[in-house]
Amino acid sequence: MIKVSDIAKKKVIELMSDDGYDTTTDFVRVGVKSGGCSGLSYDLNFDKSKSEEDKVFEDNGVKIIVDKKSFLYLVGTTLEYSGGLNGTGFVFNNPNANRTCGCGESFSL
Repeated sequence: MIKVSDIAKKKVIELMSDDGYDTTTDFVRVGVKSGGCSGLSYDLNFDKSKSEEDKVFEDNGVKIIVDKKSFLYLVGTTLEYSGGLNGTGFVFNNPNANRTCGCGESFSL
């Protein structure tokens, strides 16, 4: 399961609404792809549909879909949002990552 912090929830709702998505029916798609300075990087998008291959979660009022391959890397992850001096954006607090890069956008296992 992927959890969503209260601050991330507010930002997701704001951004989805700005982009024309309906937070009651549409999804946040979270994934992992090859790349980044640590080998794997996070991918975050909005989506109106899901496939049979997707796992669906809902936490804190946010509907999340993850493809089966990415799910293995993301179990137990919390989606957070940072607005601090080191940068603004979504942050993945992933207990499975052995190493992360300085920007927090990539990781390795």
